[in-house]
Amino acid sequence: MTDPDPLQPIPPAAPPMAAPGIDPMSHLRHELRTPLNQIIGYSEMLEEEAEESGQKAFVPDLQKIQRAARNLLAVINTHLATLRPADVNAPAPVVSTKLLASDLAPAPLNREDGESHVIKPLPVPSVGGPRVVAGHLLVVDDNEMNRDMLSRRLEREGYTVSVAENGRQALDLVRVQRFDLVLLDIMMPELDGFAVLERMKADDLFRHIPVIMISALDELGSVVRCIEIGAEDYLPKPFEPTLLRARIGACLEKKQLRDQEQRTYQALVKTQKDLAAELAEAAEYVKSLLPAPLTGAVSTDWRFIPSTQLGGDAFGYHWLDADHFAMYLLDVCGHGVGAALLSISVMNVLRSQSLPTANFRDPASVLSALNEAFQMDNQNNMYFTIWYGIFDRKTRRIVYASGGHPPAVLLTGSDAQTAKPKLLRTPCMVIGTQPGVTYQTGACELDAFARLFLFSDGVYEIAKRDGAMWKFEEFVTHLIQPEAPAVSPLDRTLRHVQELNGSGSLDDDFSLVQITFN
Repeated sequence: MTDPDPLQPIPPAAPPMAAPGIDPMSHLRHELRTPLNQIIGYSEMLEEEAEESGQKAFVPDLQKIQRAARNLLAVINTHLATLRPADVNAPAPVVSTKLLASDLAPAPLNREDGESHVIKPLPVPSVGGPRVVAGHLLVVDDNEMNRDMLSRRLEREGYTVSVAENGRQALDLVRVQRFDLVLLDIMMPELDGFAVLERMKADDLFRHIPVIMISALDELGSVVRCIEIGAEDYLPKPFEPTLLRARIGACLEKKQLRDQEQRTYQALVKTQKDLAAELAEAAEYVKSLLPAPLTGAVSTDWRFIPSTQLGGDAFGYHWLDADHFAMYLLDVCGHGVGAALLSISVMNVLRSQSLPTANFRDPASVLSALNEAFQMDNQNNMYFTIWYGIFDRKTRRIVYASGGHPPAVLLTGSDAQTAKPKLLRTPCMVIGTQPGVTYQTGACELDAFARLFLFSDGVYEIAKRDGAMWKFEEFVTHLIQPEAPAVSPLDRTLRHVQELNGSGSLDDDFSLVQITFN
């Protein structure tokens, strides 16, 4: 048997089985490039070590190895790039060993025509010197030499590196460890890089970990698919070390910025949660200062539902002496701690009767004194409205004054069925906007059956589900409807307001006080 002519074209070995969706010739180029990439990568690292250790005599030989490997890569790229079998029955491509021999023959770096056999890499952007952003990197590759080569290079750059030999192991690692970046190969058994990337980006726990795909696979469709799934970048093998360093650094900087944003966001959420808890606690404190219900010659009941924000509603009632009963409700503008503090201050002044210029049996005198004591220039530009009244038990007469506040609703008549509403209000300015205001006092005689309702505008200024506002007249009509046995008008009104609003929370404090004169 005669030996085959080495110069005759011979068919190449059958390419390995390609992954689903991967062109067989791309897979073949991938398999041929892998060992050459390893040769280039290791020789580059050895060259760097030789430079650093002073053994520069080895550098030229290492550079020759790199040039030879790159020349062979150029041959693979040139002669296998256009081979696309039309169908599975198409004849296998034929590669001439003579052609390979000529392409691999030693040649000077510069030929007479000025060209070189060495394929120059793509331009690498300048990164302005080494600047490593610390991070924990995960290298995922089924080829042990690829993992070792890339890990060594990254560790030389100052990174902490972990490795995974397949996709399933990579997913297991990201579930139990914190990684700042994943360098992911595409062609792997069991679970390829596409599937790993899809599962990572579908999981909220680690979808924000940046992923750089590194593969010898050269199909444009694979690059597009990776970017569409969510990869940060795609680097072909063999990679330029400077380009790899720049891409990793950019990804880690973006990751650090996003992590900082997340920390800031979480801190903001915690601050808002703490603030909401403190405001709720403050609202409960304000509620604890409100008077307890009374029974006897005058009986009282009330409903107070704070809004989602700390409001400025406050109310109170107490006997000035054996015959005179004081009652009031005020509403500070706006919301927040400042409004609540002002409302508590006014309530304490009225409760303790500590206004030197006021005659607390004269509502107009009380409002005038409050107006001088709580000018908005001295209260962080806050003002308030108030309704203040005095019931004389002997004469069954009420005197009252209001400063910009909604009128009180008085029901008089022989019984609940025949009671008629009467609005008690004096047309005067709100408290605190202008000094020297003179307030007026009104008066009203009470029948045998009399109930008085005090409230803030948060009781009737309710946005309905259709966007319209509940009118004051509608509120009064609803309030005076004859109630069913054992049903309080306070509870009926509150329930109706909540149904109108429909959101489960009110925009303003709900303050409704019922005073019955027995």
